[in-house]
Amino acid sequence: MPAETAVHPKGKNNPRGLRDIPFALPEVTKPEKARARRIADALEEHYPDAYCELTHSNPHELVIATILSAQSTDAGVNKATPKLFGAFRTPADYAASTPEGIEPYIKTIGLFRSKAKSIHAAMTTVTEDFGGEVPGSMDDLLKLRGVARKTANVVLGNAFGINVGFVVDTHVQRLVWRLGIVDGPKEDTGRIEKRLMALMPRDRWSRLGHQFVFHGRYACTARPNCKHDHPICRGFGVNCDKPYNKSKM
Repeated sequence: MPAETAVHPKGKNNPRGLRDIPFALPEVTKPEKARARRIADALEEHYPDAYCELTHSNPHELVIATILSAQSTDAGVNKATPKLFGAFRTPADYAASTPEGIEPYIKTIGLFRSKAKSIHAAMTTVTEDFGGEVPGSMDDLLKLRGVARKTANVVLGNAFGINVGFVVDTHVQRLVWRLGIVDGPKEDTGRIEKRLMALMPRDRWSRLGHQFVFHGRYACTARPNCKHDHPICRGFGVNCDKPYNKSKM
């Protein structure tokens, strides 16, 4: 049995098809799963062409773009990365440089100094420990500086087609409350991920992540409250008419 599908001791009581997950998933009811599937189908209907909006052409560029996207917009990252990727073609090129050598290419992005350090360290690890190839497992990706579970899920889903988790960004965090998938707007992202993994069809986790983001970015936006004029919000919106300002809740 491949390592990615082997039963993990901590996931042994998960439903069939999810027992390789290295942690227990929450129990969900059949009606909850059925409703989640209807939401997933609606997202597929309205956003069939949703995709990762971080510009990249290979796995290491996706790692770097995702590191840069923390607390920054995809649009801002995409403006900076063409010159960065042009100057540094391979992980070894970053490793041979220094954080200070990387900084000028990303200085328009927030936290650029710490991100330059993360990029340099991550690409050095890729070069020295993984033969210059971005690893294709969660455990190995988490060894890279600047890569947490969310970034690893982005890379695994988009670069390798591996679904071992669900990307939870600010859009997803907002939408799961508005659509009644979780009870409160302050739900922890780790708990949200586990609930989505328990509810949503596994072969669609990565794709659904993009579809959630498209809906949150272009329809059910981060205004005080949703306009409630999109079919998904009309059909499934439980809290779309409530203000969404977590700092005041």
